Parts: sequence; C-alpha cells; structure tokens
Amino acid sequence: MISHGKEIKVFTGNSNPALAEGICSELFRTLGNANVSQFADGECSVSVAEPVRGKDVFIVQSTCNPVNDNLMELLIMTDAMRRASAGRITAVIPYFGYARQDRKAKSRDPISAKLVANLITAAGADRVLTMDLHAAQIQGFFDIPVDNLVGSQLFVKHFIKMFGKANEDVMVVSPDVGSTARARAFSMKLGTNMAIVDKRRERANQSEVMNIIGNVEGKTCILLDDIVDTAGSLCGAAKAIKELGGAKKVYACATHGVLSGPAIERINDSCIEELLLLDTIPYPADKPKCDKIRYLSTAAVFAEAIRRIYEEVSISNLFE
Repeated sequence: MISHGKEIKVFTGNSNPALAEGICSELFRTLGNANVSQFADGECSVSVAEPVRGKDVFIVQSTCNPVNDNLMELLIMTDAMRRASAGRITAVIPYFGYARQDRKAKSRDPISAKLVANLITAAGADRVLTMDLHAAQIQGFFDIPVDNLVGSQLFVKHFIKMFGKANEDVMVVSPDVGSTARARAFSMKLGTNMAIVDKRRERANQSEVMNIIGNVEGKTCILLDDIVDTAGSLCGAAKAIKELGGAKKVYACATHGVLSGPAIERINDSCIEELLLLDTIPYPADKPKCDKIRYLSTAAVFAEAIRRIYEEVSISNLFE
C-alpha cells in the first residue's frame, strides 16, 4: 500500500527560503506557490496558491529567530495543507527551536520542546524531518515518525579535504562534557584523537572554562558543537585550548548558528581561525559580516532524505 502522495511538492515559510530553493534545485522541482505574510495586526496569513490534493507535501521551515513567528507560520501552513487534502505532510525543520527546553531543570519549569511537538502533530503533520536535535530524546516527544539527520558528515568531508584523514597533528575537541558522544563519533570519522573542555556554567549563556582533558599541545584543534548561540562557550573553549593547552591553531564547526547577542563580536575577537556553520539558519540580517564564518549547504542532504521518504526507502545511512 502506498502511504505517500502522488507527487512531491515543497513549500516554505519566511524562515529560510534560500535553503528551500536549494532543496528544490537538488530535486529538480520548482518551489511551491504559497504566500506567507502578516495581517496588519501581526497575525500570520497563509494562502496556498496551487492545488495540493493528494500530493506529498514538504514544508521547509526552521523555527529560528523570530522563533514564535516562524513556528506559527509552520503550524498554519500545515493546517492549510491538511484542509486542502494533501496526501501526506512532512514538516522539514532544519533547526528545531525550543529544543534546549527538553526537561525540567528546576521546579515549575515547562518542557517546551514537548509542547511544540504536540502543536506540530495537532496541526496535521504526518512526519518530521530535522537535523541534529539538541537532545536526541526529543524524537520521543512526537507520536509521529521523526527523522533526525546528522550534519557532521558535511564537516568530515570538509576537514578530510583540508587536513587529510588520520592526521596525527589534528585533534577533535568537545567544548563540554555533554557533547562528548558527538565529538567522539566525529573524531572516529576523521581518524583523530579527541579532548574535552571541562567547564562549569554559572548562569544561562555564560560559562567558565575549568580545565582540559587530553593533550592538545602543538595540535590543530577542531571544536565541534551543535549550536552556537551567544558563542560564549565556544570562544571560551577556544581560548582555553590555545592559552592553557598550547594548541597551535583552533578551528570550530557547529550545525546551527543562532548567533544571538554578542556572538559576532566574540567570534571576531576570538582565536578561532574559521567557524564552519550549516545553513539550517540564515545569517542574521541585522548583524555585521564576519569573515571568520563560513557556511556549508545542507540542501543536498535534505533533498536526498525527501527523495527517499517519497520513494519509501531507507534513509538510515543519512543518520551516520
């Protein structure tokens, strides 16, 4: 039994239209015609300008800043597609906002990630396609299938081309203990050793580097993280491995570049040679250009996942 629609149709909101265009280019299809705007009072307005009845619809929308506007666009677009009798609706969320609110850190805290998962399901999504969730267990917050792609494969190709594989002068560094598993998998693909920066976070968005586990002296280090928000943790870790550990050079890479607050200024002032980001979130329009930041496209990865979902074949190797 065929569970998908008759034809792939890709639509997008206003969060990341460039990525949606790139995905369509990889799929050799045109972007779906939908007008997503706001009414005079600020309410979200969605108008789908072409038939989607029976189609396999993919809505590309990162829930990045402005988070709540982009989330509402996704929910209302999903509802519009459902009411227009789309055959199947997949919410393609390159960056899943609210993912850092995945548990109760203290009494009376909300679990916002679970609430967002409920909203997306209630709006009518049949499945979710995302990349590098901040906490993998968020997949269990949904009662629909979730495909969580891995972005580090793009960094692996870049650094192997740059330094070669199993280079003894290169070391992967985890910026905190929580990212150790991610860094270990990354270092195994590069064929290098790894180190860990042990830190203590005093309050939200601020951290104090404590010590380095592993010998990075004279090494070219690659810091790996999933999110760069205010860049305090990343730049602090880079400073520690350069000044305390004696590293020769420090590169950094992260899947999602939120780049809020003083992030750009911190990156410019840091010892990081280059920061690689994926285009799951577009560069903030209100920020000055940073020559240290370079973006890699995820369009081909998402396009391949969409193609496999439509054809109902395995996409498990895209998680590796």
